[in-house]
Amino acid sequence: MSELKIGEISKPRFEFRTFGQDFSVAAERMARLSVPVPEKVWRRESDEIYIMSRTNDLNNTKIRDGKMDVKAYVQTVNGLEQWDPKLKAEFPISKTQLVEEIFPAFMVEIPALAKQEYSFEEFISIIDAHPDLQAVKIHKERYGYMVNNTICEVANVLVNGASLVSVNSESVELDDIQRTVSDLRLEGVENINYLQAIKRVIGMKNLPLAN
Repeated sequence: MSELKIGEISKPRFEFRTFGQDFSVAAERMARLSVPVPEKVWRRESDEIYIMSRTNDLNNTKIRDGKMDVKAYVQTVNGLEQWDPKLKAEFPISKTQLVEEIFPAFMVEIPALAKQEYSFEEFISIIDAHPDLQAVKIHKERYGYMVNNTICEVANVLVNGASLVSVNSESVELDDIQRTVSDLRLEGVENINYLQAIKRVIGMKNLPLAN
């Protein structure tokens, strides 16, 4: 069995995640069932920008600490999604990288790009002007745990100021996640990733959250 280390990147992981207004039961059980975790993941806060595309549900694109991060959907097995880190880029970003990697991940028409590189502010201006793209401000307050050798978290999330709660379990081992979902009493709760949750909040998808 693969040994996961919380706070570190491993090979592509499977994930159960959901979003709603109240997961207090799951959060309490997660805290009680968790083994001790490094202090650096007890509580983390971050401000991020997710780039949402009307035509893309396969690539998760966000900007944090001045860096762009793209994770690609790989497959769904037994209701659990597998995501693979695909790209990390720093600003300023070259025109070549925008044309060959970034905009293809959005699955939209590539706009005319006159410059050879773009700052963060210039990139956001391009996103704001594109009819199929939207930059969404996300604030996360995350509490990390480890249950059944799966990396778990409870997150208080603001999506353009709208308050949500997220809980998740991720691992390279499907059985460990499924056991954790059962232990947290989340069986039957819809698996909703960040892309889907944000689209539901901003009205890009007409679907509810888990509760």
